[in-house]
Amino acid sequence: MKKQLEQLKPAIQQLYHYLHAHPEISWQEVNTTAFLANYLTEEGFVVKTFDDCTGLIVEMGEGDPAVGLRCDIDALWQEVNGEFQANHSCGHDAHMTMAVGTLLLLKSLGYQFPGRLMVIFQPAEEKGTGALKMIEKGIIDDLDFLYGVHLRPIQELSFGQASAGIQHGAAKFIAGEIIGEEAHGARPHLGKNAIEIGSSLIQALQQIHMDPSIPYSVKMTKFQSGGESSNIIPAKATFSIDVRAQTNEVMTALTEKIVQACKGIEMIHGATVHLETKAETAAAIISDEASAIMKAAISKVLGEKHVVSPIVTTGGEDFHFYTVKRPKVKAAMLGLGCDLKPGLHHPDMTFQLEALYSGIEILTETIIQTFEQRKG
Repeated sequence: MKKQLEQLKPAIQQLYHYLHAHPEISWQEVNTTAFLANYLTEEGFVVKTFDDCTGLIVEMGEGDPAVGLRCDIDALWQEVNGEFQANHSCGHDAHMTMAVGTLLLLKSLGYQFPGRLMVIFQPAEEKGTGALKMIEKGIIDDLDFLYGVHLRPIQELSFGQASAGIQHGAAKFIAGEIIGEEAHGARPHLGKNAIEIGSSLIQALQQIHMDPSIPYSVKMTKFQSGGESSNIIPAKATFSIDVRAQTNEVMTALTEKIVQACKGIEMIHGATVHLETKAETAAAIISDEASAIMKAAISKVLGEKHVVSPIVTTGGEDFHFYTVKRPKVKAAMLGLGCDLKPGLHHPDMTFQLEALYSGIEILTETIIQTFEQRKG
């Protein structure tokens, strides 16, 4: 395997640099989808795209078991060197490269599949809606196993280390609107000040308490109210709330408490508070069987001393919707150490490109071992 991978390195490196230089944001990955479809078709793979959205899948082999590998293809929209633009600062360019590299390595090895492999190039992970779209299409309904991969920051893993699971937390992003009543600045008693109502809401959110042994947080991350005239009591305000929880059960309870807090604010101030969930991701559900197979693959590729226990992180990933919505699918996500710094989502994020080859080898070994264990 290492010999075959060595021969593929120039092509893999070139692929990564192309994808890195051509980022596209969620649901706009049109050129990325077309490029990957053309590239993989030219390599002899069977590619399927979708009429109503970006993204694609590749299938090899047939029958059971059915094993899946998923990567995400979208980029972030952020300020880079003073200009807002699409930017691959979350490593999705690397994830795509590893998924394609795994296909190329399996092809180069001439591996005969005792079942079916599906590789999913999923759009819109950063919106938290891409996995749900793939689930809606039914493409994972027949899968037995599903694997993913994510680069990890240096604070979690160093280059040469890897983890057979990432215990992501659940995340939810709520947009809200306060509707009070305008009044003259000299007569505040005749109005319902949206800013004061927002202040009360912030205090109410701070009074939400859950089991402290399970990490969680609720905080307002945006608040806008008022206009050009400083002598008008503002009636309206818009805001955003970021919610995090390490388990799906705590996220459900937190959401209920936020709704209750808003109802209490409405009663106290005689105002209206609207809430709308804009995006959300589920907390991880890691399969012991899938994780054990991946752990063995990491040990074989990197050595046993470089295997790290599943990483617990408050970050979110829509990969975990696959197991929440389809509980029979056994899933695990590879956490790949690569000396990534200063951190994920930082506009100047960098990592050791050599880690791409370790990731490809681990994913390939994981897929082969999954088929061989089931065959055995």
